Amino acid sequence: MTDDIRNIGADRQLFVDAYWIAESEGVERRLHEPDRRDPVIVKEYPWEAGYVGTCTTAFDGEKYRMWYACDDARVIGVAGVNFLRKAYAESDDGISWTKPFLRQEEFEGSRENNLFSTNPGYVNIDANPDARESERFKGFRSMGRREKSAVYAMGSPDGINWRQLYDEPILTGWPFDTKNLFFWDEWTGQYRGYTRGIAGNDPNVDFATVDLESVRHQRGREFFGGVRWIRHATSDDFRTWTPLQDIDTGGTPHEHLYTNECWAYDRAPGTYLMFPSRYVAHRTPDPGWYDGPGVNDIVFMSSRDGVHFDRSFMEAFMRPGLDKRNWHERGIYFQHGIYQTSPTELTMYVTEHIKTPGVHIRRYTLRPDGFVSVNAGYAGGELTTKPFVFEGDRLELNYSTSAVGTLRVEIQDGNGNAIPGYALEDCPEMFADEIEGAVRWRQGGDMGRLAGSPVRLRFSLNDADLYAFRFQ
Repeated sequence: MTDDIRNIGADRQLFVDAYWIAESEGVERRLHEPDRRDPVIVKEYPWEAGYVGTCTTAFDGEKYRMWYACDDARVIGVAGVNFLRKAYAESDDGISWTKPFLRQEEFEGSRENNLFSTNPGYVNIDANPDARESERFKGFRSMGRREKSAVYAMGSPDGINWRQLYDEPILTGWPFDTKNLFFWDEWTGQYRGYTRGIAGNDPNVDFATVDLESVRHQRGREFFGGVRWIRHATSDDFRTWTPLQDIDTGGTPHEHLYTNECWAYDRAPGTYLMFPSRYVAHRTPDPGWYDGPGVNDIVFMSSRDGVHFDRSFMEAFMRPGLDKRNWHERGIYFQHGIYQTSPTELTMYVTEHIKTPGVHIRRYTLRPDGFVSVNAGYAGGELTTKPFVFEGDRLELNYSTSAVGTLRVEIQDGNGNAIPGYALEDCPEMFADEIEGAVRWRQGGDMGRLAGSPVRLRFSLNDADLYAFRFQ
């Protein structure tokens, strides 16, 4: 077996990039937009009168947790929103959320609120099996102003009571003025961190001498000669990190990307998804908007190593839509968290109506693995995968057809020859909409004798979408 034949075991494989497609005809990869559901976090209390949003979430095995920013400012806009307050919410199902009072922070003479007395920054559960129980929850907290800012490590045993872990910062090198996120990567056994950066900037610029206030008002025009971008770093112990480096998106154009919202997609180990907010500075659909030009949407990126991200899809993953309150600069932002809240549904969160009185966090949904599909129209098409080795004895597909659509599968050897009994003509037509649809041939669905040997999959589709495959 050659080095380029990957052993996928029983891990699910997605078509978020073209990695698995060796040959194809009459098919295309298609990006799918999520469905908009009800708001889950709205302004309810005086300490939320100005803003709710900018959250991170986690599932601890029993309940969903959310750490979100809020503001009591009565004046909506840059000058009136400081995001200094951090609040807490939780949910049994990821859909309906409550705001338990923590009784930590005093607000207008009372501790009856859900505010933290210590701001934990941007929080996640530490899934490192060697993590201390007293630091089961960790946070990235940015402190300091502008070019003097840095990221500090926060820790908590319960996600509620927080302390700073070290006196010194764990990440330095401004800018850190948007969401700084991390997670324990079970695939590689290390922590991954993602922060704001600047791509294509002038190497001769000395950040310490820049008039940052004037830069802020440029609103996305020349930004130190470059664009707002995303950096990454890794760590073995959450304390010592590699130098921050720009993520790589190949030869695609650089665009202004705010936040990163990087997520290790646990349904497909080794797959990293990212949902930045794309800022377009030169467009202003509402000339009367009070806080400057620009519009934004949400884009989709994927990676197989957490460093090199595929941008096959330059179009938006989420558009501002028919709601005019999302059609202004920084109007809509993806928020941290992707959860399977039912057998047929993924839940995601988006802050909408930012800088308006109706700002809120809304739930969006998508079918599991439904970010990208391989699609064929009525005329039909085919694709053949690269060779790989698998474990298991049954092939399952996440797919959808129309009433007249079909999908069939052929198993080939590593050289592309149909294996007797598993040829395309041996596979009855599949027509349905299934997340885990079992493939059968006339002799049955058992593939155990093929496990451990290089194989290819040949898919034939008519009016159908194929989202993922895996072996069980």
